[in-house]
Amino acid sequence: MQTARLVAPSLCLSVLIASSAARAENWPSWRGPTSNGISTEKNVPTQWGRDQNIAWRLPLPGQAGATPVVWNDRIFLTSVDGGELVLICVGIDGKEQWKRKVGSGDRKVRDDEGNMASPSPCTDGKHVWATFGTGDVACFDFDGKQVWRQNLQDQFGRFNIQFGMASTPVLDGDRLYLQMIHGEGSAKTTEATVAAIDKRTGKEVWRQKRVTGAYDENEHSYASPMLYDFGGTKFLITHGADYTIAYDLEQGRELWRLGGLNPHDDPKRRYHNTLRFVASPAAAAGIVVVPTAKNGPVFAVRPDYKGDITAVDAAQLWMRPANTPDVPSPLIHDGLVYLCRENGNLLCVDATTGQELYEQRTETDRHRASPIYADGHVYLTARKGTVTVVKAGRKFEAVASNVLDETTTASPVVSNGTIYIRTFDALWAIKQR
Repeated sequence: MQTARLVAPSLCLSVLIASSAARAENWPSWRGPTSNGISTEKNVPTQWGRDQNIAWRLPLPGQAGATPVVWNDRIFLTSVDGGELVLICVGIDGKEQWKRKVGSGDRKVRDDEGNMASPSPCTDGKHVWATFGTGDVACFDFDGKQVWRQNLQDQFGRFNIQFGMASTPVLDGDRLYLQMIHGEGSAKTTEATVAAIDKRTGKEVWRQKRVTGAYDENEHSYASPMLYDFGGTKFLITHGADYTIAYDLEQGRELWRLGGLNPHDDPKRRYHNTLRFVASPAAAAGIVVVPTAKNGPVFAVRPDYKGDITAVDAAQLWMRPANTPDVPSPLIHDGLVYLCRENGNLLCVDATTGQELYEQRTETDRHRASPIYADGHVYLTARKGTVTVVKAGRKFEAVASNVLDETTTASPVVSNGTIYIRTFDALWAIKQR
């Protein structure tokens, strides 16, 4: 007869955490596992508060708008720490594992709207890459050992961008893809740079000049490049300086470009010389949704056309003349496009036709984070820390309004059955009790 053996509670907890991490869907980049803000995890909480469904709260050394990334039992996020720019590794138990300096020279921009820790990190499960608005970029292994470090301004030329480089790189295969859209603010032709660097060494693989006719502040873009990867078709989407332009990943050849986002020669629409882009495009199978700024238009285009598709009706699915998100990126799921405007209004349109299904106000506050989808719900994050949960579908149904009362501009993350929210003050783990 066997005798039952008592197991220490701490050992049980360790086993449960390891088992949860092994089953978890990773969130390796700003927009998640498929670069579109969508999680496939179930039993994701929809309601929480400071005394409800909070697994832990970890105070952080400084503010940042960078979204965390998660791989198994590791969470990585960038931050400021005094005058230093740092990468922090946190366990899913809420304990800091290590912190590494990547650069220095933080500055706040637009009345505390952001700082130099705005680009989000990315990971492939073995290494993590951290980028900052100063151009500092570094690669570390999961134990915190530095593999390489450099500054993009030394490599590609001085940044001249009003509020710092906020663009998050795209990691795919063995390369990091960068868009550096900035100019002198007076030239009549913008020649920004799109580049690929080797993730293992930081060395340049290719670079291409991104030529447009943008001028003044429109030479600056705070959007991030995105990856289209559906049905065997894969390319890089860049966004800024009045154009959305797609590039071949292998050599950086231009595949197509969409103008008309801020027309230069349209007698009905005056050129808007401060229409700099912040919201990034979104992609799903057979569609790329392109936002603009300042209540401008929204375009939906087919991904398989070549050349200048600005005036090609067959290449465009639909266009809304107004109501663009200003900072949050669009979300596409199950044949619907969700557009979260900066004032908290949520628009839902049919992805195929562009038909508006509803427009409803949610939290009346600035919205800087991009919406995500998880377990039948859309999550919208307001700057004061309130997250509105809306049931996904063709009819508007608000499920919950969850208040943390801490400033946040980072997008939520879902992994381990947990929602991770990064505020200016702390990293929160929200899990169904």
